[in-house]
Amino acid sequence: MSQVSTEFIPTRIAILTVSNRRGEEDDTSGHYLRDSAQEAGHHVVDKAIVKENRYAIRAQVSAWIASDDVQVVLITGGTGLTEGDQAPEALLPLFDREVEGFGEVFRMLSFEEIGTSTLQSRAVAGVANKTLIFAMPGSTKACRTAWEISSRRSWMPVRVRVISIHI
Repeated sequence: MSQVSTEFIPTRIAILTVSNRRGEEDDTSGHYLRDSAQEAGHHVVDKAIVKENRYAIRAQVSAWIASDDVQVVLITGGTGLTEGDQAPEALLPLFDREVEGFGEVFRMLSFEEIGTSTLQSRAVAGVANKTLIFAMPGSTKACRTAWEISSRRSWMPVRVRVISIHI
């Protein structure tokens, strides 16, 4: 088995906030993800806010995964159990491969922080057109947990392999 380099590789990231209430000024979770990505040395190439509508979510994410400018999409909001929480329904049809482990690890770590309330989270991740997509709850605390999972150095080799192969 060949060894994959764990050398840091800056990634081109797009950030999507799903909310009927938030605007650019009070998008604390989106700002957290943007600032964290930039502080880590990544390039935030686009940031948007869409309403809680599966087709609006799917349209924005589809544009990004069709673009060569975006390698990773981070989505905050829309992963709960209410009628408006439609991020998983918007994303799952787009995935070429689902990364089930992301949601599992997210809920495990969240359980340590918030207990059984984590059962309401439907955090998902997948690969679509060689683009990694992570969808997480809308709270800044949840985004911090998800960022810790998605930004670990162990993800860099996965990202490099995904981008360099045809799925």
